[in-house]
Amino acid sequence: MAGVTNSVFRRICKARGADVLTTEFVSAEGIMHRNERTEHYVDFQPEERPLGVQLFGGEPEQLARGARAVMGWKQPDFIDINFGCPVNKVVCRNGGSALLRDGELLAAIASAVVGAVAPVPVTAKIRIGWDAQSINAVENAKRLEDAGIKRLTVHGRTRAQGYSGEADWDVIAAVAEAVHIPVVGNGDITSADVAMRRWTNAPVSGLMVGRAAMNSPWIFQEMKAAFRGEDAPPAPTLSDRWDLIEDHCRQELARWRKTDKGMHAMRSRLMAYSRGLPASRELRRRFGAVESLDELAAIRAWHETASHGNEETGEQEPAEADAALG
Repeated sequence: MAGVTNSVFRRICKARGADVLTTEFVSAEGIMHRNERTEHYVDFQPEERPLGVQLFGGEPEQLARGARAVMGWKQPDFIDINFGCPVNKVVCRNGGSALLRDGELLAAIASAVVGAVAPVPVTAKIRIGWDAQSINAVENAKRLEDAGIKRLTVHGRTRAQGYSGEADWDVIAAVAEAVHIPVVGNGDITSADVAMRRWTNAPVSGLMVGRAAMNSPWIFQEMKAAFRGEDAPPAPTLSDRWDLIEDHCRQELARWRKTDKGMHAMRSRLMAYSRGLPASRELRRRFGAVESLDELAAIRAWHETASHGNEETGEQEPAEADAALG
């Protein structure tokens, strides 16, 4: 979720029912620089609490120093250690899921961070293993519990899988049964119905939603209604979705204070919002070149006209989109 879960997006999710938030991950080394780029990663507003700052790295003392520094700088409610990121540029620095192969170092990092920021709680996120031949989530969970980690999130894929295939919730359930700390399940939670099935069938203490929120942050309020046994809230209309898109862009531009950088940063987020919308292929093409809020408003006007009478989600072929444009 790097590049996605900044303060603007977190507040969008919080307003729609997310309970606990975590920043984009940042290297422990980067924290020490306290430059503008690092502050973009770790800055947050009071209404985002409870919130944790997520760190990664491969050396215990460096992570401990980074954790102490961020507590003195931003005072988050907890520190979260990322032992799950599968991206090559993180793994090659012995960060993220690289540490799943070295249980002793993983535990040493956790212990160092716990000691550095006590009594502030430290949480962690892992994957179920490095690859299909080394599923070791239960063993790593026990090591992290012994090191003082207070809550563990388990993503149900291996590092080798990346985001392909299916998350293995049987392994997540086995982790939850093996330790006494709260375990949060993560992976393929794409709707309130799926969330209810996972909640019912795995002995987890919570659920983490990542990529599904990029397309529809309403998933949090839908999940909460399902957990309370209430009717599902009305699905967001096309107008609701466009209101959110424009509001997100306005907030992002205010954060960047430069229209060109802000809109360029938003393009990948706009691509995510387009998924499932009518004429989404043509919509993505236009989003890929948008430069300003005025251009975004023009795209909205075109899209609402092109989609009139056809708000069902789904991909239209380019010819159909052109026909709708007249």
